Amino acid sequence: MQDFVAAKFEMAEYWHINSGLEERVKEFLAKKIEPDVVLQIDIPEKDFNIAGRGSSELKNLLKRLGVDSDILRRIAVASYEAEINVAAHSIGGKMISNVYDDLIYMQFIDNGPGISDIEQAMIPGYSTADDLVREFGFGAGLGLPNIKKNSDALHIESALGSPTLVEIIIFFLK
Repeated sequence: MQDFVAAKFEMAEYWHINSGLEERVKEFLAKKIEPDVVLQIDIPEKDFNIAGRGSSELKNLLKRLGVDSDILRRIAVASYEAEINVAAHSIGGKMISNVYDDLIYMQFIDNGPGISDIEQAMIPGYSTADDLVREFGFGAGLGLPNIKKNSDALHIESALGSPTLVEIIIFFLK
């Protein structure tokens, strides 16, 4: 039984970096520079009247800052999907958006319960959404695949029974 418990709470990690951007991502993560703007939003559990507001505020901020409309769309999709995932699948969390002159680095940190199998969760159509989430029109199993599709880099750390960290990097220029 102890082996099962130890394996159950083992931290899993997932990385996806678009081809050709590996060095830029690695360089950014190594620098640890202060962002120009930080936007932090609390995301309550299963409150779909509030979930999505952080993404909307972020989109409006970036629009005012002059971010290209195609990049803005990718950021809006990735941040909305991640924000809805926190509301739908966790017991709440937060969205932290760090804006730099050449990129956005977003973190979504929830309060658990963790993702049991990240690789499986990345498969389009796979969902662990409950009936309430589905009643609100969510839970189609496209959240993480859409985040991956719209991000330049995606990193996920999670363990069953623990918080999940989703990190997203999108460059303003290729």
